[in-house]
Amino acid sequence: MEILTTARLRLREFDENDAAFIHALLTDPAWIANIGDRGIRSTEDARIYIRDKLVENYERLGYGFWAVERLSDGLLIGMCGLTQRESLPAPDIGYALLPAWRGSGYAREAAAACLHHAREVLRLPRVLATIAPENAASARVLESIGLRPEGRVHNEFGESCLFGWPAGA
Repeated sequence: MEILTTARLRLREFDENDAAFIHALLTDPAWIANIGDRGIRSTEDARIYIRDKLVENYERLGYGFWAVERLSDGLLIGMCGLTQRESLPAPDIGYALLPAWRGSGYAREAAAACLHHAREVLRLPRVLATIAPENAASARVLESIGLRPEGRVHNEFGESCLFGWPAGA
């Protein structure tokens, strides 16, 4: 199901047909370094992850991490969306792209659209984001869409930098 579109991207729900992509994304060294190892070792593991994590969030929360496709050719390039982590008091925005698509402004475009969706469609009063302390590129993306640094937190990823919208709420 399509969730939203931007000038260059379509965000839609993942389904089990996306297992090969999820396997590639979640085993990318940058994913593991910045987000963490999810134990995905095969396409079958990825199918289970889609069903038990991604689709389950759509059903339980009404939102989740969505597939990011280019409008120009339908190519699946990443994921972006929202989740509710037990360690945070508000939904968390996140994104990840395959290496070939980083640095093209796609993460910013997708994240800005997700933040807008969170505010205007889901009517969420607060949105947070956590990133690895050394992930300067993600910090730039978050600040460019209006999230502001709010210190550090300890969560399932270890120590993370916390960003929030609205700032300081």
